[in-house]
Amino acid sequence: MFQSRGYTGEDRMCDLVCDQYPVLQVMSRFGIALGFGDKTIAEVCTASGVDTATFLAVVNLLMNHADGNSLAGEVSVRSLTDYLHNSHDYFLGFRLPAIRRKLIEAVDCSQSDVSFAILRYFDEYVAEVDKHMDYEEKNVFPYVEGLLAGEKGSQYSMEVFRRHHDQIEERLRELKNIIIKYYPTGSTNELNGVLFDIFTCEQELASHNAVENEIFIPAVEQLASADEGQAKRQETLSAREKEIIVCVVKGMANKQIADALCISTHTVITHRRNIAAKLQIHSAAGLTIYAIVNKLVELSEIKETINDPNRE
Repeated sequence: MFQSRGYTGEDRMCDLVCDQYPVLQVMSRFGIALGFGDKTIAEVCTASGVDTATFLAVVNLLMNHADGNSLAGEVSVRSLTDYLHNSHDYFLGFRLPAIRRKLIEAVDCSQSDVSFAILRYFDEYVAEVDKHMDYEEKNVFPYVEGLLAGEKGSQYSMEVFRRHHDQIEERLRELKNIIIKYYPTGSTNELNGVLFDIFTCEQELASHNAVENEIFIPAVEQLASADEGQAKRQETLSAREKEIIVCVVKGMANKQIADALCISTHTVITHRRNIAAKLQIHSAAGLTIYAIVNKLVELSEIKETINDPNRE
């Protein structure tokens, strides 16, 4: 029952698989096993501990039902990172080694220089893929983990990854064309079988790149922008807000602060709400630590306040 619209969480997972069998690869990379009966996509994802929106974003992108950039804000970056990590394991640990074994069976390297050159070309290609994916594992994913953990100050950006992100399926396409045009053979079953696998792997790598380019990169950029925006909000205390913090950490009540600064009590309360929102600090003790770290007060000015057992 093929459908032109995008899939939703209410569709049955079994219908999705029957309509679009390539989704089996997506399921395995999300860690979703078979045997789910007539459950919906949302039910299967929930049971498997997979973010439903992220699964649907990948599926609908690969089935040409949605634009990836429009989906980037809906996905779980952590779930997507896990998906891409599992994709690397699939290509390097299973798919490419399996093609190599079939290639060795299909071309006799001991009898033909062309066969040896083809196998060497393939090995060089796999080394490039390995290097590409190792770069992501060692540079991109740790950067993303840092963003998710709220770490600041990383010099890396997804723009660097975008420039580094070559189309790794290109050389596989070239190898396919070399075999088709230039490798003579009397037996076609083995070699045609390898070519079929190369065609399929080429499509899988293109899909992998599409997920990275159209969902992963925009989603991480949105995450980084949100973190930068929050950091800016935290750093933009006004002079009046800093004055109020000093008063608070000295143990002054709202009415005392209002009298000291010649403003209304209502204005003091509004400023304190804004301070809490900017700093995500809601207690006087927390503001005390902030004030000391940022040199708004000296420790000697507030020792009595800190030692007051009745202080909130």
